[in-house]
Amino acid sequence: MPERRPTIRERKLAAELRRLRERSTLRLDQVVAELQARGSGRWSTPKLSRVETAAQGIKTTDVNQLCDIYDVTPERREALLALTRSARQRGWWDAYADTIHTDYAAYIELEAEAKSLRCYDALVLNGLLQTNEYAYEVIRVGLMQFAPPSEVDRRVEVRTTRQALLHDREPAPLRIWSIIDEAVLRRIIGGPAVMNRQYHHLLNLAEHPNVMLQVLPFAAGAHAAPTGTFAYMDFPERHTPDVVYLDGLTSALYIEDDTQVHTYCLAFNQLAMTALGADESLDMISKLAKSA
Repeated sequence: MPERRPTIRERKLAAELRRLRERSTLRLDQVVAELQARGSGRWSTPKLSRVETAAQGIKTTDVNQLCDIYDVTPERREALLALTRSARQRGWWDAYADTIHTDYAAYIELEAEAKSLRCYDALVLNGLLQTNEYAYEVIRVGLMQFAPPSEVDRRVEVRTTRQALLHDREPAPLRIWSIIDEAVLRRIIGGPAVMNRQYHHLLNLAEHPNVMLQVLPFAAGAHAAPTGTFAYMDFPERHTPDVVYLDGLTSALYIEDDTQVHTYCLAFNQLAMTALGADESLDMISKLAKSA
């Protein structure tokens, strides 16, 4: 059997149910005993554990039973039930399941749900900011000889589709704040003409109110993120924890521990204070565009 991959909504629901139980100070076995005492024989400790880790789905009737145990307010109960009803919905990225690996698909799903994205780009531009030409070259070289040109095109298509978050998403577009290392801007990817168009693309994006760009110049010296690129996502739901994403050559890492996530938040704030201001950053990009 293939491994079950929960959706982001299922992960949110599972995390919320786990938090409700922990706040009630009840253990898994105590919750199950109470459910069974109320006439529900479908529950077991392993089942509740799987539900709380999103390894198993859950029905609205079961969520209602848990809400009864946890004394959930009517407003919060309705929010949980609405989340349960939509939990298995997947997005456009599932059409590319044969092209993108599971870690990347999980990231796209998180990104689609996020309210804002704060990222430090140390090596290449964030995918949401890339032109098709720039993206093609990054993906082509990254795949090396292991994939045909058609797959490169398909992955560029995925990246382009992701960018709709910045202007076409309802009820509000994704807010992105990117701190771009000067090395990223000076690295010639695809040739001077490609870089020239990429610089102008960044300048155009920066005109949108939901896009904030800063450049971390070489002159800044040592900084708060010496280990490189990261993306910090936060979500509109009050009870959904922030997530930090680290992309590796062959795998990805999601950081959800509150203390570690807070460390990345502090690091980003330090980078923002060290980087050039928004106007100075755009001036640098404009000068690079003129010289390319």
